[in-house]
Amino acid sequence: MSSKPKNESSESTIEKTERDIIVKSLLNHEYDYRTRSRVSDSFDEFVDERVLISHDIFNKKEMKVKILELSDQPQHLIWKFGDRVKVNKVLITIKHLENQEIEEAEFDLEAIEKEITKKRHYSSTNRWLPTSEIRNGYVAGSRHTQLISDASALDYITF
Repeated sequence: MSSKPKNESSESTIEKTERDIIVKSLLNHEYDYRTRSRVSDSFDEFVDERVLISHDIFNKKEMKVKILELSDQPQHLIWKFGDRVKVNKVLITIKHLENQEIEEAEFDLEAIEKEITKKRHYSSTNRWLPTSEIRNGYVAGSRHTQLISDASALDYITF
């Protein structure tokens, strides 16, 4: 009877350690050479910049979204939705193509989601992202709208 809790706790510790390693590898694309980890200069990790950028409808602005913090919440239904992580904080960079101005802002998506559910009783944000859509700590352009929908509904961001 005492052996079951030990096994369960050791399994959860192993799973948590593996998840921490995955989270660190998703957010940090450069590693110390002493740990024999991958280096971001290799061809396998090359990411075309166009994949990370989304444009507004008039093609006057470009946006990039960098992940700053991921949630510790375990994912559900891996068999159905695949390997995913939940995003808490992002850094959004918007470049105005007409005058080359750059705007940056950090958004706490969790707090924004709570605020919009309090004010409007509905949240359209899905903060769960497939790990394949995260490249070198940035979110692929096809997922930008999914992450910023609540922030744009509250007029925190206009794009």
